[in-house]
Amino acid sequence: MRVTRILFYVIGLLILTLGISLAITAGKGASAWDALAVGESTTFGLTVGTWIIINSSILLFVNAFLQKKRPDWLAAITFILIGRFLDLWLYIDLEHIFAANTYTRYLQLILSIFAMTLGIAIYLQAKFPLSPIDDLMISLNKRFGVSLGVAKTIGEVFALVIAFLLHGPIGIGTLLITFSIGPILQRIRIPIEKLYIKLTT
Repeated sequence: MRVTRILFYVIGLLILTLGISLAITAGKGASAWDALAVGESTTFGLTVGTWIIINSSILLFVNAFLQKKRPDWLAAITFILIGRFLDLWLYIDLEHIFAANTYTRYLQLILSIFAMTLGIAIYLQAKFPLSPIDDLMISLNKRFGVSLGVAKTIGEVFALVIAFLLHGPIGIGTLLITFSIGPILQRIRIPIEKLYIKLTT
């Protein structure tokens, strides 16, 4: 059971970061926090994955302050793996798999969305601590009493504003990723959960 849990966790994060890298290299816009990391990397140096780790480390303490509790140190495992796996995919440079034209770039963007959603659905089954970026939504909800939807929007807008100032990759892909992952996740979560239960019982 423990081996299956770890496999789901690692494989899920690998697929998730594959999707993130495809979205970044498609050139049609990345998710808000990923666009921020790309903008920081372009402006200040260091890799995109390193900036994801730095941003998540800051949010780890912000969330602890908002929820008035100690930082969830185990969450560091998640965002460190995400950062390192993402740098691995970007180093492989998957951009050249797709021809450099508009149609294939949109195909790449669509594949990135499905990969990110599938990765999330798989890694969540392991029930390891959430990344601080995801936990920010819960922190804002608990501290200020806003709905989860509003809390999620606050976090995304904050990241988008800074990403825009740093010339991060914001575009139609940013909107598609933001509004499509949730509905797709609802559809594929149940079969993935059933598979996980079957393998662990």
